[in-house]
Amino acid sequence: MTPVSSHSPHGQSTLRTVQVLGGGNAGSSAHVRSLAAGLVARGVRVTVCAPVEADRTYDFSGAGAEHVHVPRSSDPGSVAALRAACTGADLVHAHGLHASFRAALALAGRSTPLIVTWHNRAHAEGARAHFLRMLERRVVRAAAVVLGTTSDLVDRARKAGARDARLAAIALPGHRTPAEPDEPDLARPKIRAELGAIGRPLLMAVGSLDPRRGYDVLLAAARAWRGLDPVPLVAIAGEGPLRTALQRRIEEEGLPVRLIGRRDDVGELLAAADLALLPSRWESRSLLAQEALHARVPLVATAVGGVPELVGDAAELVPPGDAEAFATAVVRLLGDPERRELLAEKGLRQAATWPTEDETVAQVLSVYDELTQPRPLI
Repeated sequence: MTPVSSHSPHGQSTLRTVQVLGGGNAGSSAHVRSLAAGLVARGVRVTVCAPVEADRTYDFSGAGAEHVHVPRSSDPGSVAALRAACTGADLVHAHGLHASFRAALALAGRSTPLIVTWHNRAHAEGARAHFLRMLERRVVRAAAVVLGTTSDLVDRARKAGARDARLAAIALPGHRTPAEPDEPDLARPKIRAELGAIGRPLLMAVGSLDPRRGYDVLLAAARAWRGLDPVPLVAIAGEGPLRTALQRRIEEEGLPVRLIGRRDDVGELLAAADLALLPSRWESRSLLAQEALHARVPLVATAVGGVPELVGDAAELVPPGDAEAFATAVVRLLGDPERRELLAEKGLRQAATWPTEDETVAQVLSVYDELTQPRPLI
């Protein structure tokens, strides 16, 4: 890859960027960590503005970036702290709607270019949905460029009034090359034993326990699997506000489902699974889908948001909210080892088409150059 210039148009020797995160979900935080490392390696000065707990988890400082603690959006001092951190920056790159809105407020009255990456779509109903649409309009009109991680997010930004909206190249940071099929995985039997999946299929879902994830539909589908022999076990890794309600339903209906809480070994969990499940009502660039395809684990997912664009024909896709269709797709795959192997191979081929971390950094740097290089006089 040919590196772009790291010289500022203002006579400074090095381009200085500020990356802004809000609370930062796993996808956007991991992306910013990867992006920061790539930018620093190419001679760019990077400041990451994020809550201190995000730096503890993602170690932006360890990537060579300066970390500045900026409280979450609910803190009244967050915009002032962000405005101070952005002083002297050549450009500011904000990730997510709330972080982008605060960045726009912090840059008010300044000529510093603002780049925005939308990693996901904010979900709400009623008055809050109207408020979020107002935030979106304010953000995209303040941004010089909006990068969307999926085509529908790009379209959403354009409809909201973006001057320049483009599809972002987003890599899956730090993924490992998947093991060959005949390579022994010593962790697999241990994990399956821990979860209680010895002698039965293990179906793995990962994500926060909130309404968007569609776990109510997954539990409804699990009723259909109770009649299989052996009965598959569904393990759901994650925490969230629906945990109590989901656990109560699992117990009352006798469902073959375990809530295993937040885990830091998702890669190993997926590698031990027979199928990966993604029943979401909306997803952008799903980390679970990417990890599953890299790990050669067949995926059953809902055809929502950026999922079809991401996985192509390398997964079984079903309509959102349709428990019967989801259950049928799982049963069909469990009974068809040849189809599972075909999806595993297709998954590897599809994953090979996704952007690398180098390509992601290259795209971002090209946008930075557009916004900071002096334009010739006509």
